[in-house]
Order: sequence, then structure tokens, then C-alpha cells
Amino acid sequence: MVMNFRRKTLGWSCLLLATMTLAGCHYLKSAVLKRMGLKQHTPPITITLSGWQSSPNEKQLLAQVLHDFEVKNPGIKVKYEVITSEYMDVIKTRLIGDVAPDVFYLDALEAPLLMKYNVLEPLGGYISPSFNLADFEPSMLNAFRHNHQLYGLPKDFSTLALIYNQKMFAAAGISQPPATWDELLADSRKLTIAQNQTGKITQYGFGLAPELARQVFMINAFGGRLMGQNGYADFAAPDSLQGLQLVIDQYRRDHTAAQPTDVGATSGSEMLGQEKVAMTLEGTWAIPYLKETFPTLDFATAEVPTVNGKRGTMAFTVAYVMNRKAKHKAAAWKLIAYLTGRDGMRAWATQGLALPTRRSVLASLGYRENPLYAPFAKGASYATIWQAGENLPIVRMNFNNQFISALLGEQPLPQAMKKAQETANHEINLAN
Repeated sequence: MVMNFRRKTLGWSCLLLATMTLAGCHYLKSAVLKRMGLKQHTPPITITLSGWQSSPNEKQLLAQVLHDFEVKNPGIKVKYEVITSEYMDVIKTRLIGDVAPDVFYLDALEAPLLMKYNVLEPLGGYISPSFNLADFEPSMLNAFRHNHQLYGLPKDFSTLALIYNQKMFAAAGISQPPATWDELLADSRKLTIAQNQTGKITQYGFGLAPELARQVFMINAFGGRLMGQNGYADFAAPDSLQGLQLVIDQYRRDHTAAQPTDVGATSGSEMLGQEKVAMTLEGTWAIPYLKETFPTLDFATAEVPTVNGKRGTMAFTVAYVMNRKAKHKAAAWKLIAYLTGRDGMRAWATQGLALPTRRSVLASLGYRENPLYAPFAKGASYATIWQAGENLPIVRMNFNNQFISALLGEQPLPQAMKKAQETANHEINLAN
């Protein structure tokens, strides 16, 4: 009887399933599975993430972090895309076309423009007290605020620090790194070596980068400023030129500094690794690069020497942001929260490409006690963030063109900076 009853029940169920609509079948299936104590299979949500990579190791490391996220969040899959060139142009084009990723990297340099035009999702409503926003380095967090709204969580940062060749210092009788810019200039003279017969310099004391991203703290050192309050360039004033003139004079008058192109290199790190210069200013990314590419190089780091008695350096930071038109915002937030939470950030920051923006993670990884990384960590409290409003990309291009011209002696620095400022402000005026 029991068997016949079950067969009849099964027969009626099949008949019902065959005659009901698709919606009804779905409802009946869910009800049956629920009565049987089973869960209906739901396809995972796919979140798109876009960024860039500075090395293959960086991509592999992030891939592992994303895998860990998916394991802990089985209902979410992450589709990660590396944009290899013209990153911001690609992102802006996709935002206009409504095909931008759900989550993407955003450099502090570019953040003001996107925050202004309301294409990013404000994150304040997603953040709970347990997320502990106060754990982040304040200056890095503030780079992604606009009109009292937070639009991004900084994933990591780097400041600039002095990196120097210890063997070259010892050979020149220099026992410690320079603490002031005057000492840096004096040490550079001792460290610059020329051939006796030809006079050709084979070793420069200092390797410089003639670009605005590395020079803003020099502009600030004597009370100058890069931008005025109205969003226009204001770096051609006498106070702004004093720090820049130190760079020009060392290169043109003292001949104790070289830029990468002078020695067949592409960066300060490469100049140092090839032992073409004795010291340079670089970010944390230089440490793993030098260790891997130039394993015999004996180098150390120190804080950037004071200029005019003031501490100064640059800070570069990148945030995870959410597309305002993301389809699955709750899932997108889970991804951002994991990547910028303690566990995700700790996993990401272990290789030392950049420093974690959470103070607790920075402390737990021992970067403040690590002799190579401590100068970079200390610089966070007084660094100038590489950010100056939505017009900075225009200002940067014009500054770089004219500053290199002055460096090469094609025109005096005041004339070059006046021309750069006027051209930048004309372009800003047209854009407005």
C-alpha cells in the first residue's frame, strides 16, 4: 500500500509539473526542495575588477587574494582584467559607454575628476563600525573624499625615500646618509667620479627624476605652491622656484646629478642598480626590483633630506572604487571590503611592492622596524599627496615639458616655469 501510494503521489506530481507554467514549475521545484531540506542551486554573481600591474608578481599575488575571496564568498565570482596601457583613458571611455567594471583601481591623481562627475558610488552607507575606518592612514583616506563623501578605500601607498649605494659611500669616506639637502649636495660632489684622461663622468652622486610627481615637495619647501585656490597653476612664483632651482643648479652647474636618459637607464632604480649613480629618490617598489634584478647591490635607505629645514617627500596612493552603475553593489562592496580589510590587505602587502594603508597591518608586518622600509613609513605623516584637483593632469604635462627644457639649459628656470604656468592655465580656462 505504501509503495502504491508513493507511485500515485509521484504520478500526480509529474502530471502537475507537466501542465503548470514555467513560473509555477519553478515555484513547485523550490517548494519540493525546501520540504526535502535541500537548497536550490543559484548561479554565482560575477563582479568585474579592473586594474594595472607593475610586475607579473603583482598579478599573481592579487590572483591568489581574489581566489581566497571567492572561497570565502562562494556566491561571488571575480573577473579580473589587467588594462595594460592608457589605463584611465580606457576607464573613462567605458564609464561614458556604461560598460565600466564594477570595481576598479583609481589613482589619487585622477580621483578628483571622477568624484566631481558623480560616476563613483559613495561608500559611506556600506561601511560599518567594525570595518574600523580610523585604522587607515588619514591623509591617504582623505585623498578619496569629496564634499564630505568617501568614494574610495586606499589599497596601498608609497612615499619617496633616499636609496643609496653603501659601498660607494664607504669608498668616498661618507659614514651616513645626508640629513639635509645641503649635505646631499656636498655628498654628491664627493660621490661623482670622472675619468682622468677624458673627464667623462662615470659615476654621478645623485640620480634625479625631472617630473612634477617627484618635485612638488621641493616647490613647497620655501613656501611655494603648485596650485592656487581657484584651481589654476601657481608654481612660477619666486617662492616656488627656490626649491626647483636647487635641482637645476646641481644638474647644470655642479654636474653631480644625472637623469635616467643621460646614462642609458629608464628610472632612478635602474641608474642605482647599474651603479651609474650613488643615490636617488625612489618609492618602495624599488626594493623588490633591486633585490631581484641586482642581487649583489649593497643598498640602504633613509628619509628624504630636509629642504630649508623642512621635512618633505611625496606620497602615491591608489584606491578601490565602485562604479556607481554597478549591477551588484552589495557584492561589489564585499569585494572592496575584503581587499581593504585586514586579511586581504595583509596578504596583498607581504611582498613589499607598496605599504599597507591600514596602520594595524603596517605594524603587524613589521615595516616600521624594517631598516629598508622604515623611512618610507615615517614619511607618510609629512608627505605631499600626489593630488591637486582635477586640473593636475594638464598642469603636469606643461610643467614636465618646460622643466626638462630648463634642465637642459634651453631657457632659464623662471622663464620656463612662467611659460608652463601660462600655457597650463590657458588650457584649464578653455576646458572650463
